[in-house]
This record gives sequence, C-alpha cells and structure tokens, in this order.
Amino acid sequence: MIRVMSVCGARPNFMKIAPLLRAFGAQGGFESLLVHTGQHYDENMSRLFFEELGIPRPEVNLEVGSGSHAVQTAEIMKRFEPAAVEWRPDYVVVVGDVNSTIACGLVAVKLGMKLVHVEAGLRSFDRTMPEEINRVLTDAISDLLFVTEPAGAENLRREGIDAKKVHLVGNVMIDTLLANRAKAEGSDVLERLGLARGGYVVATLHRPSNVDEPEKLREILGAFEEIQRESAVVFPVHPRTRKNLEEMGFGEMLGRLGGLKLIEPAGYLDFLCLMANAAAVLTDSGGIQEETTILGVPCLTLRENTERPITVAEGTNRLVRAAREEIVRAYREARGGGSRVRRAPRLWDGKAAERIAAVLAADAAGRR
Repeated sequence: MIRVMSVCGARPNFMKIAPLLRAFGAQGGFESLLVHTGQHYDENMSRLFFEELGIPRPEVNLEVGSGSHAVQTAEIMKRFEPAAVEWRPDYVVVVGDVNSTIACGLVAVKLGMKLVHVEAGLRSFDRTMPEEINRVLTDAISDLLFVTEPAGAENLRREGIDAKKVHLVGNVMIDTLLANRAKAEGSDVLERLGLARGGYVVATLHRPSNVDEPEKLREILGAFEEIQRESAVVFPVHPRTRKNLEEMGFGEMLGRLGGLKLIEPAGYLDFLCLMANAAAVLTDSGGIQEETTILGVPCLTLRENTERPITVAEGTNRLVRAAREEIVRAYREARGGGSRVRRAPRLWDGKAAERIAAVLAADAAGRR
C-alpha cells in the first residue's frame, strides 16, 4: 500500500483535496490519511464545506487557528511533525499556497518524506504577496510537482526544477466544480436573496493589498457604490474584510447602499450557484479566476497581476487596477458582452485528480 498523508488548511484547499481523496480510493493501492491544520478559523464554514464536498472527517485536526504568518507557520510545523512521525507516510501531499502548504512541506522533507505539491508553478512575480513566497519555496523542495497550466511548467523550468519532477495534469479545483455544478443549480440561494439569474454581480475581497489599505479599499467600495445603482451587488464578506470595514469607518457608507447585499461567507454549493448565475464577478481571489473561466462568467480581478495567466489568455478574466473609475468602466464593458471566443484550458476536464493518482502509483512502483 502507498501511504499518502494529504494536508488541507483553509477553505480553498478543501475543493482541491476532495477529488484527490476520491481518486486515491478509485485508483486502489492507496492508504490515505487526511490532516486538517485548522488554519481557517471559521469551524462552522469548514464543517459545511466538508459535508457538501463529501470529504471524510479528518483523521488529524491540528486546530492551529489564526495568527501572524510567522506564528501560524511555526505552530503548524510544531503540531504537524508528531503526526507525520507517527504515521510515516510515503508521500505528503500539499495543495495551493497557504501557510499550511509550506509549513507541512518543510516538515516532510526534513523528515525524509517525499513531498508532492498540487497546483505547482503558479507565479504572480509579486514577492509582496505572502502566497507567492509559499509557492516558490514549496516548489523548490518538492519531489513531485503537479501543474495546472503550461505557464506553470515554464516557470519551474526557469527556476531550475528538474523536468522529470513536473507533470501537467490539469486543475483539481475544476474537478470539484464540474462534479458539483448540477447539484449547485439546485441551491435556493437566489430565492433566499431575492436575486434574478443574470441580474446581479458577485464581489469578493480578502487580499491585504486591497483590504488593509484604506484609500484602495475606498476606491473599490466607491466602484461598488456606483455599480449597485445599476445592478444588485452580492458581497459575501470575508472575516478579515469585515473587521477592516468596521475599523476603517466604512460601515455607515455601506449601510446606505440599497443595492449592496452584504452576506456571510457562503457554502461551496451556494457560492457556486451565485457565480454561475451572475452577470459578472469582481474579485481578488485566485481560485475564482479559474472557476469563472469554466463557468463562462465575466471576471474582473482587482489586482495588477495574476498567477493564473491562462484565465486571461483563454478565459473570461480581466485584470483591473483597484481604482473606482477603472472598475466601473471594466464592469460596463463586461456587461456589454462582445464576440470574444472563450476556451476551456487544456486538461481542465474534471480528471486532474485521476492523473495525479496514476502518476503517484507509477512513481511508488518505480521506487520499490
């Protein structure tokens, strides 16, 4: 049996872990153990995601909680090491770019365990983003690197990563989307929020570069103020963002905007339904850029760079500077449509996790 310890730490990881666990079971020959580091502190939301995506209850929950990057990373390492030593996996699988990814990766390689990074090679080339540091360092120490798009493989080649370690397999996030799309259409979230299909915009904000700078946040909220006069804006508010909105004094302004619907973070199926039926999505999230590309929904990414360039080249995504007039103009252009052809990126077909399981099985056989 191939012993695989899979790590998830925050909500974006759950959508990536779910198809991997299913693929390991379907492939056969795998003994799988799931570790939840508890990096995401919203336990109710974490539980909802696990239930909706059919993820088994984690065998190990480290319950790390929130903290500064240094404190959180150190605490994850300290708590993960005993679990890894006790279980002695053949492979430790980490996904994405959160602090759990690099923390557990470091522990694994220092214990002599093979490290697998799913969603490797993505680069924004912006070292002020904590996620970029996590990506670069995790890729540098990984034994197998699974890539979602050709640009990722090229980035790794430039960084001197041995090509034999790198596998272009597609996108496990899209595996989850395609597996749950029909189920999400059964959600009653539109009725609960009084929304008409195609008659609203979805907005999400959480990156420090947007929500920690009062002037930039003011520009974005100013754009929301203008857009909500034309179309309802549904804004699931990330806990970090909600805290900043209150502390920076934007609460009164937002309370006056009748077309802006501030809601709690949504479950996976509700949010997928909201995105799929939106006229447009405004976000600073990485995963949402990918999901809207497959859904065919115009996406305005409120950043000056993206680590997912294929979503701009072949999808519906457009980078927009966080300035009121530029956001509003881009929104109106997106609503206006156009004849641009959208293509689903190669291998974003719902089978990425199957390819990963097959590569792991072959790699394990070659090591025996």
